[in-house]
Amino acid sequence: MSEEERVILVDGNDVEQGSAEKLRAHAEGALHRAFSVFVFNHRGELLLQRRAVDKYHSGGLWSNTCCGHPRPGEETESAARRRLREEMGFECDLTRLFAFRYRLELDGGLSEHEYDHVFIGRYDGEPVPTPGEVDGWRWVPLDTVRREVKEGAERYTRWFPLLLERLPPDPTHSR
Repeated sequence: MSEEERVILVDGNDVEQGSAEKLRAHAEGALHRAFSVFVFNHRGELLLQRRAVDKYHSGGLWSNTCCGHPRPGEETESAARRRLREEMGFECDLTRLFAFRYRLELDGGLSEHEYDHVFIGRYDGEPVPTPGEVDGWRWVPLDTVRREVKEGAERYTRWFPLLLERLPPDPTHSR
């Protein structure tokens, strides 16, 4: 992660309030804009990623297809497409499902305080994840993912259950 990487600070209505260095925003718990991407294949299976072990937080945990932060001056959907390409090595059309605000405390004195825009996409190929970003991936039926999270939430990022509970029962038909 570049020390110069910045996030967009927002108020409770997602109105831009400036920017901050990414790690500092997470250390201070500053509310900032983020996105989460859920990609499904034609069978309705969700593409999960296991975050690289050496990520600055939540390393080695399973999560949604990708997530990240738009840079100052970057549209959120464009940023989601960029990160999908950077992390998972492919592109697909994305549709915004919803947005919500959450705050979670993480290890190492960091927190996630995000106004998160959630996108859904469809892709039927094989991802080519970037080493250092992603340590593994798998396609999983959504009902299996929901059951696995209930049975072993500690294997998943802290924000993933919050996202999962807000997804419609069949998100591929909500587009």
